[in-house]
Amino acid sequence: MSCVSTLKAKGLKLTPQRMMIVDIIHDAKEHLTADEIIRHIQANMPGVNKSTVYRTLSLLEQYGCVYKSELSEELIYHHDEVGHHHHLMCSRCGNIIKCDEDLFIPLKNLLMEKYGFDANFKHIVMSGFCEKCKNNN
Repeated sequence: MSCVSTLKAKGLKLTPQRMMIVDIIHDAKEHLTADEIIRHIQANMPGVNKSTVYRTLSLLEQYGCVYKSELSEELIYHHDEVGHHHHLMCSRCGNIIKCDEDLFIPLKNLLMEKYGFDANFKHIVMSGFCEKCKNNN
């Protein structure tokens, strides 16, 4: 189900601001910070308040339209249609490596088998050291 369909099904208004935020996130090639989304919105709708954007992002996250993660001390957003993927972030140089969801399937299965816990691996950011920094200690 698309984000617009989800919002309609929940009886929420599809305001121009909400639609623009959905479109900005959907059209983005990469993840966006809230500040980047606010800049896009204010460039097209100068009167939109930052709090409106933050409330809308929270609403979109609540209904599964976007995923929010912390990456390098910033919150980033991407739409749900990107699929699940994860990031490995080097604590030293800040390098970010994307990794596929498949990597976590064995862990998900182990958690279910051992603890009866169904882990939600939607969008993980894991810190550590990249190969270059690990080898230059």
